[in-house]
Amino acid sequence: MTYTDAPTAPDAPAADTADRDLVARLAFGSMAAQTLRAAVRLRVVELIGDTPRGAAEVAADAGARPQPMTRLLRALAGLGLLREHAPGTFAVTPAGALLDPGHPDSLASFVRMFTEPAVVRAWEHLDDGVRTGRIVFDTVFGTDFFSHLAQDPELSAEFNAAMSQATAETAAVLPHAYDFGRFRAVTDVGGGDGTLLAAVLTAHPGLTGVVFDTAEGLARTPETLERHGLAGRCTVHAGDFFRSVPEGSDLYLVKSVLHDWTDDQAVTILGHCRRALPPGGTVLIVEPVLPDVVDAGADAADGGITYLSDLNMMVNIGGRERTRADFEDVCHRAGLTVTSVTPLTGAAPFSLIEAVPR
Repeated sequence: MTYTDAPTAPDAPAADTADRDLVARLAFGSMAAQTLRAAVRLRVVELIGDTPRGAAEVAADAGARPQPMTRLLRALAGLGLLREHAPGTFAVTPAGALLDPGHPDSLASFVRMFTEPAVVRAWEHLDDGVRTGRIVFDTVFGTDFFSHLAQDPELSAEFNAAMSQATAETAAVLPHAYDFGRFRAVTDVGGGDGTLLAAVLTAHPGLTGVVFDTAEGLARTPETLERHGLAGRCTVHAGDFFRSVPEGSDLYLVKSVLHDWTDDQAVTILGHCRRALPPGGTVLIVEPVLPDVVDAGADAADGGITYLSDLNMMVNIGGRERTRADFEDVCHRAGLTVTSVTPLTGAAPFSLIEAVPR
């Protein structure tokens, strides 16, 4: 049965074809995601490489059967990730190339993480989360998301890699989108493997830096700093931002951290940044900023991803995406005043939220 076979009530007005297609595409969304996951796990993009290859060859190299592989490759072609040049012969599109771990802008780890059962399973109970307000992940797995990561080194490494890949676009534009030159030192709070701060320091030689995160989050940070020649200008500090943040910087950078947490927890993190600030210091938050009213045109352009991220925070972690008023509220409670909110051009949907002591 296909969605077009669904019966229509005799007296109901006929649905617009475009409306039916939209609902059908959304219903098939989880299947598309798992198709990407299979492509990454079977390494099909790597196996096809730069020149068209037959499905049977790809199947042999992947240790798979030819006919199912052909069907997978055709699905990937239907999704725009491959192109079928002749029956059973496929080439990689520019979008598909991003599934290659060796690509400089690879999203392979990002795909693996966001199709990982540990992330997806709680979504099966989204309705329960909406009814109860509880964090579904904690109920399903018997522990919170980050504790679960800490108990699984392989999954933790995949998460760190995914966050690094997700940060790459922001790292490419942030150093030139904000006046970092007026500061002396910057601490990246929850800075992970250092991808973002390395880009900032490389573009601003007068700055020194600190990457602050948990020990698990910092596992690859020294390698990142060494690769960028920054070991002498940037230190690594392990700790818990719910207890404190390192002192000594006049700029505290907080990217994709606050949305993981409740408002009270966000206030705690920002409060520690406020206490560490010297006179004239600044907190720079880099996160999506939801509009007060959903903009159907603008939000549909990215598939509503920011709102899906908001639901993901609710289901798996307990955090949320926020409006400008929400950021102003948590900053005010932490002793800060929001002075500007600027969309980060080239890295939608992120914005720069600048806050100073009040």
